[in-house]
Amino acid sequence: MGQNPTDYGSAPDLRVALGPLRLANPVLTASGTFGYGLEFADFVDLSRLGGVVVKGISLKPRPGNPPPRLAETPSGMLNAIGLENVGVEKFLTDKLPPLLKRGAVVIVNILGNTVEEYAELARILSGASGIAALEINISCPNVKEGGMAFGTDPRMAAAVVAAVRANTPLPLITKLSPNVTSIADIARAVVEAGSDILSCINTVSAMAVDPFSRRPKLANVVGGLSGPAVKPIAVRCVYETVRAVSCPVIGIGGIQTALDALEFLVVGASAVQVGTANLVRPTSSLEIVDGIERFLRRQGLAAVTDYIGTLDTQCRFPFADESCPVETA
Repeated sequence: MGQNPTDYGSAPDLRVALGPLRLANPVLTASGTFGYGLEFADFVDLSRLGGVVVKGISLKPRPGNPPPRLAETPSGMLNAIGLENVGVEKFLTDKLPPLLKRGAVVIVNILGNTVEEYAELARILSGASGIAALEINISCPNVKEGGMAFGTDPRMAAAVVAAVRANTPLPLITKLSPNVTSIADIARAVVEAGSDILSCINTVSAMAVDPFSRRPKLANVVGGLSGPAVKPIAVRCVYETVRAVSCPVIGIGGIQTALDALEFLVVGASAVQVGTANLVRPTSSLEIVDGIERFLRRQGLAAVTDYIGTLDTQCRFPFADESCPVETA
């Protein structure tokens, strides 16, 4: 007699569909925390991940900001790397081919200082084979508008997405910034402009100082805060975004364990990206895949889609079922 797929111990189906993007599981790596993917290939079987989002790519190489560019904070990390990257030409010749050979689902994060730069990047990358999707970083400063970040204004955010959409048939993910009054307003604007998927959140604008030297800990003074400290902000942003738009949402922010990832999934995210945890424990992303699978088995769920978006908004005690632990090393 065959085993019921929901019996304890049976392998659940981890596949997710994010609009036109199909993934083997809901765990991806976040841009800027996993290099070009190849740096982690000795630690992680890249083909087992839902996807690898490479560090942001610009038209021309960028040297980034002067050091110090990183600073540890309580339960988090500040960074002001300055979007250092090799540029699109070198990415296509030196980084993409070996990444594809390892079986990775490759998502390219793109950035620019003008709408035209985003559009040109989309055109160039669409001519390469093997790229699964583009993720648009709209947290970059628009030099034509005096340096205001594209992602803080619905009109400017929509202009970027519309230009990229006009230059690529690839699935589009737009990465939203939490440094706004209403993330829902930005979400609606970029979806209307042609984004298939949203990812949120990018880092939270923050700074740290040394009281003895009286100097900032980053040469750039202000940087982006990531890590466990931002997770409650990120979960709230995903919750609001899912209710504002009908497209799939990817949750990002402070995910260290499978339980962290499950918080995002239950509020409605269709997938998650693992970021700062990669810098602490290179195998984090795969451990989270395995932890989600164990959780679903113990919950008697046949598929991860049976869990996504099932939040019960009534707050009751106890919060957790102690009979169903998830090991999250």
